Amino acid sequence: MTVAQQTRTVKVVVWDLDNTLWDGTLLEGDDVRPRPGVVEALQTLDERGVLHSIASRNEPDHALAKLKELGLDHFFIYPQIGWGSKAEGVKRVAETINIGLDTVCFIDDQPFEREEVAHSYPEVLLLDATEAARLPQMDEMMPRFITDESKIRRQMYQADAQRNQAEETHEGVGEEFLATLGMVFTIGPCAEEDLKRAEELTVRTNQLNATGYTYSYEELDALRHSDQHLLLVASLTDKYGPYGKIGLALVEKGAEAWTLKLMLMSCRVMARGVGTVLLNHIHSLARDAGKPLIAEFKPTDRNRQMKITYMVTGFKDFEERDGIKLLKGDPSRIQPFPDYVDVRIEA
Repeated sequence: MTVAQQTRTVKVVVWDLDNTLWDGTLLEGDDVRPRPGVVEALQTLDERGVLHSIASRNEPDHALAKLKELGLDHFFIYPQIGWGSKAEGVKRVAETINIGLDTVCFIDDQPFEREEVAHSYPEVLLLDATEAARLPQMDEMMPRFITDESKIRRQMYQADAQRNQAEETHEGVGEEFLATLGMVFTIGPCAEEDLKRAEELTVRTNQLNATGYTYSYEELDALRHSDQHLLLVASLTDKYGPYGKIGLALVEKGAEAWTLKLMLMSCRVMARGVGTVLLNHIHSLARDAGKPLIAEFKPTDRNRQMKITYMVTGFKDFEERDGIKLLKGDPSRIQPFPDYVDVRIEA
């Protein structure tokens, strides 16, 4: 086990269009065509699970129509096309996907545009358009594993956009909308085929990682065979499709108490009202085993929501050791699973 390092891993590449994604200027009537190596870069990164979006000054309908004509429109999620600041466009992409700006790459042919983004958001990785073809060779674009979730990550975000649109048009309270989704939340022991995704979750998840610990494939494989540990994975599906494996928890089964060493959830599912399901299940297991549950928590500037999740489920500050806060659960506060989700427990 290691504490998460601040190694840059790009989760989304935000593209300018004119003289970056394609050669020429669309509104000047140029017969624009993709720049050399761009289509290959889009395809390769998409297969690795690196997302693509757009921040471009253009007329939106015209630009989107051209992307469709070129057969490239399906690659891009939440495109920001208009006449506003590209820096704010980059920020909106990150906020909509719910990722940190330090996991964003912005590529543009104009030094002025890159400098504007750098001034507002210095953590963004900035590239000149001439570097587009080499994107697949960059270390920041190479995840250690290509998982099943990696291969369909874009499609999962596109399905999430459909969910969000349906929610915006739904009349009624939030739980009524959640009940229309037909959610199935599955919890089970980590299997060998889950290990690549489990490692990926510890590396990619920062906002909802209680401790910031990362675990390698080999460490996780050893832990899943340990009699003294419980390694659980959670997945979620609904009528729009799979979210994939979205939760991971590691419990150390001590003689006096069970300790929750790792608890993380993908930020994509928190708005679906299922953020406490895995935690309450683990707390129930500890109670049934006659053990108190202690949760380790390392505060960061990005995981405040995870602390709130602990608090609303009855955990309270217990003590602190070497910068790690210990939170003690109250078994009388264990919550039932929400009515709007079908929770399935696998042996």
